[in-house]
Amino acid sequence: MKTFEVLGKSLRPLPDKWHGVQDTEIKYRQRYLDLIANGDSREIFLKRITIVREIRRFLEDRGFIEVETPMMQTIAGGAAAEPFKTHHNALGMDLFLRIAPELYLKRLLVGGFPKLFELNRNFRNEGISRRHNPEFTMLEAYWAYADFEKMADLVEEMVCHLAESVCGGLKIEHRDAGGNVTKTIDLARPWRRARYADLIEGVMPGWYQLTSEDRRAKCAEIHLDVSQCVADFEVTQHVFEKLVEEKTMDPLYVTHCPKELVPLAKQNAEDPSVVDVYELVINGQEISPGYSELNDPIVQRQRLEEQSGGETQKIDHDFIEALEYGMPPAGGIGIGIDRLVMMLTGAESIRDVLFFPHMKPR
Repeated sequence: MKTFEVLGKSLRPLPDKWHGVQDTEIKYRQRYLDLIANGDSREIFLKRITIVREIRRFLEDRGFIEVETPMMQTIAGGAAAEPFKTHHNALGMDLFLRIAPELYLKRLLVGGFPKLFELNRNFRNEGISRRHNPEFTMLEAYWAYADFEKMADLVEEMVCHLAESVCGGLKIEHRDAGGNVTKTIDLARPWRRARYADLIEGVMPGWYQLTSEDRRAKCAEIHLDVSQCVADFEVTQHVFEKLVEEKTMDPLYVTHCPKELVPLAKQNAEDPSVVDVYELVINGQEISPGYSELNDPIVQRQRLEEQSGGETQKIDHDFIEALEYGMPPAGGIGIGIDRLVMMLTGAESIRDVLFFPHMKPR
């Protein structure tokens, strides 16, 4: 005699396993159906899980320790972004979901942890797009007595390790819905490095000899809408994003960026108008910034005051005080895990690499 026992009720029919879930709304809103029916989606998420695990192993094998820092902060620091705000009833104070863990990780450098990292969730109350989600995963790592070039070497080695161990090689193919190859990203080392100003001159010859008005006129010629109230360095950054960043597929380290763009990085010894940083661009978007970290508390205070527009309540004075006790020179990196996974798996939207992306209510 054979018997069966009902372990769970299935009241709705599953999607057609042959065609899978085709409706992107269903894919993102009901990810469980997407995972049941679409093998390609399931494969992307299994790769993401493996990538995060390999990042931890890679860093730990090189002496880095994993730490945790607050996700609710009294001052949203470490980046220029709009934070989410909440209120703590018992303490009677407003708090912010962090936009970056940087300032707390640097406190740990002061405290004597020379090689540390955090895989963290950040929150930014800004737009949603193919490359942006209000909640995202970030790796930040700091290495005492290293600099931005040493950190660039570390990231290059790590990403190539991930590509070979998880994706099977250094050539990453991106395909359309029909399976046709649309582009191939070549991660073969060494990766190209170029100065920010040289890249701007390459796409806009004579740019740095132009007046402010002429630069805006040039932007109009390439259909780049730039507000009259933005600073000159921001105009240049818009040109960089449109003509350099968006068109760069293979890895490119953009070095020596204007100091106004990166207030937490160390000024270059030979050219004080730039800072010792890199921005790693792959697949038409920034994947990772890296700095020689600014550890002078006097200069850091001046930079943060300039960034805040004189609103001292926006400055993390406790962080400045920590620097006054002495932070060793250090290199630091950030890597957007979601964008990294997009690049390594061929996903064209950040929603394809998040189990549950944020969406408007139905």
